[in-house]
Amino acid sequence: MLGGAFDAAKLHPMADLGDNLDFLTLDEGKLNELEGAASVLPSRGWTDDLCVGTGTTYLSGLGVGGLWGMKEGLSRPLGPNASMRLRLNSVLNSCTRRGSFTGNSLGVLAIYYNLSNSAIDSYRKKHDALGSMAAGAIAGGIYKCTAGVRPMLVGATLGTAAMGTWSFVKTLV
Repeated sequence: MLGGAFDAAKLHPMADLGDNLDFLTLDEGKLNELEGAASVLPSRGWTDDLCVGTGTTYLSGLGVGGLWGMKEGLSRPLGPNASMRLRLNSVLNSCTRRGSFTGNSLGVLAIYYNLSNSAIDSYRKKHDALGSMAAGAIAGGIYKCTAGVRPMLVGATLGTAAMGTWSFVKTLV
C-alpha cells in the first residue's frame, strides 16, 4: 500500500458515490400541506418554520443591532486626545452590546411567534393572515408579560400590527 494505488472506497463506503448524492432535494410527500402554507421557502412542518424563522430573525437582529452599535460607538464623544485604539474599542463594545441585545430579543420573539403560529395553524387547519396576526399578538403579549398589563397590551398590539403588515407585504410579492 505504500507505493501502490490508493483506493478511497476501501476507507469509507460512501466515498465512491461521485455526483449521485442528492442531499438537498426535498421529499415532496413530506411538505406542509396546510391550506395557505405554500410559500417561497418549502416547509416540512412546524419544526422547519421554527428553526428557519428563529434563526433568520436572530441573525437579522445581530446585524441590525451591530450596525446600531457601530453608529453609537462612532458618534460617542471620547475627548480631544482619544486615540484610534480607544475609538475602535468604543465601537466594538457598542456593537457587542447592541447586537447581542437585539438578536436575542428578536430571536425570543420569533420563538414565541412560530410556536403560537404553528399551534393556531394546526388547530384551524389552515394558514392565513388572521392566524399570523393572532400569533403576533400572543408573542408580543408573552414577551412583555412580566412588565405589567399595559406593556403587555402594547406588545400584543405591536405584534398584531407587525404580522398584519408582513402578511400584506407577502401578498404583494
